[in-house]
Parts: sequence; C-alpha cells; structure tokens
Amino acid sequence: MFEIIKTERTIHFMKMAKPAFILSALLVLLSLSSIAVKGINWGLDFTGGTVIEVGYDNAADLEVIRPLLSAKGFDDAIIQHFGSSRDVLIRIAPREGLDSEHLGSQIISVLQGYDQSVEMRRIEFVGPNVGDELTEQGGLALLAALICILIYVGVRFEWRLAAGAVISLTHDVIITLGIFSLLQIEFDLTILAALLTVIGYSLNDTIVVFDRIRENFRRLRIDDAMDIVNISLTQTLSRTLITSGTTLMVLVSLFLKGGALIHGFALALLIGIVVGTYSSIYVASALALKLGVNRETMLPPVVEKEGADQDPMT
Repeated sequence: MFEIIKTERTIHFMKMAKPAFILSALLVLLSLSSIAVKGINWGLDFTGGTVIEVGYDNAADLEVIRPLLSAKGFDDAIIQHFGSSRDVLIRIAPREGLDSEHLGSQIISVLQGYDQSVEMRRIEFVGPNVGDELTEQGGLALLAALICILIYVGVRFEWRLAAGAVISLTHDVIITLGIFSLLQIEFDLTILAALLTVIGYSLNDTIVVFDRIRENFRRLRIDDAMDIVNISLTQTLSRTLITSGTTLMVLVSLFLKGGALIHGFALALLIGIVVGTYSSIYVASALALKLGVNRETMLPPVVEKEGADQDPMT
C-alpha cells in the first residue's frame, strides 16, 4: 500500500550531486598523485627495524624516555609499555652501518645515564621481508573487505546500490591514504586497523541510508527516484549527525589526550569518519541514482501463480 507524505522540509541533497562528484574526483586524483609522487611513509611494522625490550625496577615514565632518546638522535624511536609499566619496548628504524647489537648498546647507555636500574631484556632485528609480507597481507585484507561488501550489499539490496557502496568505500580509503601521504605521517599496523574500521563504519552508515531508500521506494507514492533519495537522506540525517558527532568527540579526545602512539590511529579515524559521512550521501547514494536505481529495480519481482489469470467460477 503506497503512502503520500509531505516533503516541504525535505533537504534536496541531490541538487549538489554534480559539484560533489567534481570535488570527490579532484580529491581522489590529488590523493593518488600524492601516493605516486611522495609515497607512503611506512612505519617499522612494514619496513623492519630493531626491537629492544628493557626493564626497570620501578614504573618507567615514557614522557622522560622519549626526550632522552630524541636528544641523542633517536627521535624516530617508537616507545611503549610492554606487558607492565616496568617493561618498555623500543622500536627503531634500521641505521646504516650500525647493527642491532651496537644499536642496543647505544640505547642502553643513554637510558642508564638517567636510571642505572634499567637492563636489557631482549633485542631482535625484524627484516624487511617481514615488512613486505605485512604490506601484502594488509592490501589483501582491504581488497577482501571490499569484495565481501560488494557481495553482501548486492545480495541484500541491488547491484546498483552495491556498486555505489563499494566505490564510496574505495573513495574513503584513497582519500585517507592520500592525506597520510601528503603529510608524510607514519603508516603502521594501527593505521591499517583504523582503515578497516573506517570501512566498517562507513558501510554501516551507507546501509542505513540504503535501507531507508528501499523502504521508501516500496512505501511512498512518488515516481521520481531523486525525490525518494532526498527524502530518505533527510529522514536518516539526524541519526547520521548524532552517531558521527558522538564518535568524533571520542576520537578528538583520543587524538588530544591519547598519547603519541595513538595519534595516527585517531587521526585516520577522524579523517575516515568525516569523509565516510560525506561519501554515504554524495558518493554511494548519488552514484546509485546515476546508475539508474528506481522503483522497478527496488520492488521485489511479482511471482504469478499458476491459474491466477483464470476465472474461479469456470
């Protein structure tokens, strides 16, 4: 049964679809150009390096250790607690002409200059082959996620919506990577995890919009597909803004107060959620509209029963 609703308060999102397409195309091209020219600043998880574990008699203060090592030329060292507050893990990129043993001796010498109780627990070298394997596996994880999403959305909704969703998610990942490339922010496994999280978050937002579009195609007596999309986006806007707003507040707190190790993770999520919220409207929905989604494609096929066209009285 169709229903007529008033649309005076409907926000006409699709009026801005063409400028949004142009903006998205420019951002994607700039991101791909930055990745091609400047590349990705791969972290130690991908490039390899030396891993040093040290132990203290008392709780170690990372805010003291970082400037100590930075002052001695180890400003690229990644320092974090390992297991307990008295155990510290230090990861350092390879140094030309310096093997792991001598590098570990220099680190211990610097740390013992401040606290004599520090002792070496272990030291090991992670070769670049491991980093190459992680890079390949990370890329395959992103690709597998996008393929699974394409299949899922295609089965649950319709291929036009599935194409819009996957292109939207690819758009989000490329722009996020482009910003990291442009700013040369170190890309490690935590940021890869953030990208996968962005894919899931953006997909959830897109699925909510698609669900409402499908429902409105079946419920409303409106033939114009663009009007249906605008009504659906307007109806889901408050949910999108509340969800994104509360998530962003948490991420801003993590970015400002979470410490240096979590900055990249929080920043990737901040960028991804902002871009993902935009793309669920102006990439996923708008692309589905451009591909020809309409009432006929969204309504379930009518199955004619045998003998339904015969007069029951004959």
